[in-house]
Amino acid sequence: MPDTRQRLIDGTIETIRQHGIAGTTARSIAAAAGVTQALVFYHFGSVQNLVKAACLAVTRDRLPQFEQRLAAMRRPADLLTLHTDERARGNLLVLAQLMAGARGNPQLAEATAAALHLWLTPLRATLRRLLPDHPTDGLAEALCAALLGLELLDAVDPSATATALTALTHPPHLVKPETLGRGLSSTPSEGKPPSERE
Repeated sequence: MPDTRQRLIDGTIETIRQHGIAGTTARSIAAAAGVTQALVFYHFGSVQNLVKAACLAVTRDRLPQFEQRLAAMRRPADLLTLHTDERARGNLLVLAQLMAGARGNPQLAEATAAALHLWLTPLRATLRRLLPDHPTDGLAEALCAALLGLELLDAVDPSATATALTALTHPPHLVKPETLGRGLSSTPSEGKPPSERE
């Protein structure tokens, strides 16, 4: 059986998944962990400290599997499967809730940013591997923002989430097939309308 600290961390993550950050209290965490409320304060001092510890702990625990999943990817489009994988595990929901709770809460914001950084580091490396001939600055952050946005959208309109995922996976008419093969235009005039070419 996990020790009390680990049970409290697991109970916190489960509480966030079930009730959101607003419903994450000493009472709800203790109920999920199967312990008394007093143990929340005995081991962590406050609910906020426990939430911060849980945020980092669950990210560190998941990171080896996440990195293994990234290492197996062979195309940039494979990255979109992260939405399905991490959503099924409830990780996107937890991160989205933590980011929502971080507004006006500098301590939680710091812990959430640290957890997000743990995800971003291997994502950046994967993007550089998959797109060796293209600049990738900011792409990892954009991908995280898209995945979290899809999670928030799914809470209010699941059909819109499905439509968005389809559009991201198969973006019609956004790029020409030959452009995908060779990268960006090789000359300044390529890609301009005929009327603007010299």
